[in-house]
This record gives sequence, structure tokens and C-alpha cells, in this order.
Amino acid sequence: MHFKARVGEKLADVKLQSALKKLQGNFVKGRADRITELDNFHEIRDAAAAIRDRTLANLDVYLDTFERNAKARGTVVHWAETHDDVNRIVREIAAQHGVRKVIKSKSMVTEECALNDALIDAGLEVVETDLGEYILQLAQEPPSHIVAPVVHKTRDEVSDLFAEKHNAPRLTDIPALCREAREKLRPHFLSADMGVSGANFVIAETGSTLIVTNEGNGRLVTTLPKVHVAITGIEKVVATLEDVTTLLRLLPRHGTGQSITNYISVTTGARREGDSDGPEHFHVILVDAGRTKLLGGDMQEMLRCIRCGACMNHCPVYQSVGGHAYGWVYPGPMGSVLTPTYVGLQNAGDLPNAATLCGQCHVACPVKIPLPELLRKLREQQFELKLKPWFEMYALRAWGWLAQHSWLYSMTTRLQARLLKSAADDRGMIRSLPFAGGWTDRRDLPAPEGRTFRELYRAASKNG
Repeated sequence: MHFKARVGEKLADVKLQSALKKLQGNFVKGRADRITELDNFHEIRDAAAAIRDRTLANLDVYLDTFERNAKARGTVVHWAETHDDVNRIVREIAAQHGVRKVIKSKSMVTEECALNDALIDAGLEVVETDLGEYILQLAQEPPSHIVAPVVHKTRDEVSDLFAEKHNAPRLTDIPALCREAREKLRPHFLSADMGVSGANFVIAETGSTLIVTNEGNGRLVTTLPKVHVAITGIEKVVATLEDVTTLLRLLPRHGTGQSITNYISVTTGARREGDSDGPEHFHVILVDAGRTKLLGGDMQEMLRCIRCGACMNHCPVYQSVGGHAYGWVYPGPMGSVLTPTYVGLQNAGDLPNAATLCGQCHVACPVKIPLPELLRKLREQQFELKLKPWFEMYALRAWGWLAQHSWLYSMTTRLQARLLKSAADDRGMIRSLPFAGGWTDRRDLPAPEGRTFRELYRAASKNG
């Protein structure tokens, strides 16, 4: 996962930079406007964080409660320790019910598992029905955002893609493009044997799963096929429906800048006698895949995450490079914590450093995850495990030694201040700085006045 290697390419991508501007209007401003509707926003945010912490502190109890209540309502509950286990279980369910075609609602856990590829390899037809995911399936690309998976594409790119893949006249009007997609997807809804969804939350007291969507495809996927499989991480369990209502006051506001989404769908068991719709068979797969490693450790607070995407919407790094630069399913600040913990810090070494630690992600998080602090802890682990580049390790050790010798540190900083001032141009800006090309290749650096803070402070004290 070579974040640094991808950054230059993404920054130079004119179409991507144009597409990413949508984040500011649709999501950043939308969130700011919507939270003002809540007179007690900070109290709700505190309550939401407490709900998530309370569940995580008793995760085994709530999962057992969910399983018991779900089974009592006809749901088959499966436990998957790994991504491979998820794929195996879904293939077994498909074989058991003679499934030939699978339709899917948006699910980030299935992206973790590469479920589509596993099912296609097993001879099944798989169709994504979320508009963004459908576009990406045609383009053979992964999502770049957990809520708006196709945010990296412009309207013109989608128009070209539809014209090519649908062998149809090129349309540019967004409603017309949506209708074109709907007409292509409708036959799949009616002919699919299995629907696969994720779950924003699973509710222990009722044995239900819940999905939040803005498109009707979620309800079609979960009700039309004879088999419905909901796949979700074990951390998504909440105790009660009342807890869910608190979280739902924050999720759409932080995710898409809406007061409420178009659809909130609760599924409790398979179709019963007298029901007008619903699957004949309902399966829920509860996925670990590295989540339990976070429990009881420095990263446990990350399990509060309700997958709203607010941290990436507000992150200046994500806003500049998009999601594909991060190399795996979860981009932005939340991905920079989750990916190293799921796949190993040694396999995602760039990500803890793919942040300015400006704190915007923490401020925007609806459940108060201290993302800058978690990223800092991962950086500490990198240093302790000797995963940093050798020159960086030696530079940090040299600085640590220097900082312990105050007279030498003072002399060195005075010399640096004067050298940096001499390197400035007529505007007082440094255009190029040795060993700091990552900064000065794309921006000018303000030069110091030629004196250290201590020197300036002494001078001000004498004059004051």
C-alpha cells in the first residue's frame, strides 16, 4: 500500500481534482448546516460515543443476545473469523439454495472480503445495484469513499462509461443517467436468487439488521430475492432500538449532510405467514476479520466508528488525493488507522503518516473518535518496531540526543534560524529546501526572522 508513490499521480489528475471539489459543497457544508438543527448537538454526540463504548465493553453479551433473538425469528446466524470464511459461507449458502444470480446493496465489509470475485470464480453472476457501486463495477474500479463510492468521477466520465458499456447514446443529464441505470438494473432485481447487503447496525434486543440508504435498491435487494444475506462486522451491534435512534440522528448529518436519509430499513427474520414481502431465507454473517484485535488495546476507540465518512470529507489530505491513494478499502483518517490494524503495520507503513494531525477528523467525528491520537500511537509503534526509514530513525535519535543538551540545542537552532533566513527570496519565502522536497516542491515555506523564539522573547521583554 504505497501511499507516497500514488500521491503525485493523484495531485496531477485534473479530473480527480475537479471531482473532489464536490466534497466541500455536498458534505462539508451540508454537515455544518445540518448539525445546527440540533439544539443539543454536543449532548447527542456524547451520548452516541457512550452508546458505542457501552456496547464494546460488553460486546460478547450483546452479540450472544443478538444471535439468540435473531434465531428465534427464523434468522440463520453465521460467525466468520476471516474474510475467507465469509466467502466460503456465502458460497455454501448459494449452493444450498441453487443460486445463480446475486444482487448486492452497498457493503464495505464485502469489499474487504473481495466477495464479488469469490462468487464470480464460483460461477455466479454478481450485480452491484447501488448507483455508485454499479458505475464502479462497469469501470472495474474499487470505491474511493465509503459513503459516496464514485466521488472521484466526474459526470462526463460517467456519461462516457454508460455510452460505452450500455451501447447507447451518450447522455449528460444526471436524472437521465440515473434512469438509464435504473432500466438496466430492473431486470436483475426481478431475476436474482440472492440479495447481499451490509448492515449499518445490528440490534441485539430484536435480532434485527438495519440499513440506511438513499436509493430504493437496498429494499429491493433485501426483499425480492428468495435468499437475503446480511454481512457485517461484529462491532456494529447495538443494544436497543432506542440506541439506534440516537445514532441515526448523527449518521446522515455527518455522512451526506442530510437531516435524515430516504430509507431506513429494519429486517427481522425471514418472511412469515401473512407478510407481503421479504426473503424466504435470511442469513446474517457476523465478521471478525481483525476486529477483536482492537478490543482492550490502544485502538479500541476506532471500533466506535459508524462509517459515516465525515473524517475523510473534512481531511485536507483526502480532499487533495482522494480515496484510491490509500490502497485498500478504507481511505482517509479512519482508513489510516483501520488498515494498518487489519492488515499489519508493516504492510501499510505510509498510512499513519498520511495526515497532518490538524484535528479536523476528530472534530467532525460523530462518535468522538480521537483519530489524531490513534495515528500518533501508530507512528510510535512504527518507531518502536523499527519500521521507519533508516534515515528517519537516525534523524529522530539525533534530535532526541540534541534536545537533551540544552546549550548545544540552543546554539544549533540559532544557526538554523540564520541559515534559513539567508535562504529566503525577496518575499521572505524559501522556494527550495534540501531534505524537505516533499514540502517545497509544491509550496513556498515562510522563512524565520533570523532569530529563535527565545531571542525574540528576550528582546520583547527588554522593550516591554
